[in-house]
Amino acid sequence: MPLFMDVHDHLPDGTTAADVAGAHAEDLKIQDRYGVEYKAYWVDEVGGKVFCLVDAPTPEAAAQVHQEAHGLVADHIHPVVAGG
Repeated sequence: MPLFMDVHDHLPDGTTAADVAGAHAEDLKIQDRYGVEYKAYWVDEVGGKVFCLVDAPTPEAAAQVHQEAHGLVADHIHPVVAGG
């Protein structure tokens, strides 16, 4: 399955790593409906950014999970290849 890195450039003011953890938990609850697997995420609290690594059939499927789970859709979704 294709691998993607989605990038959220502008989180709502005051968003914390704990908030992102909660949103990620919501993704995990529904991801199977779309054939998606959110694998990991990283949070830059100071910069207000989040990066999510996701296996998905399409970028649109990955975005749909975020939209339905919590509404925080990524600004960019990049196809990536895992390194060592």
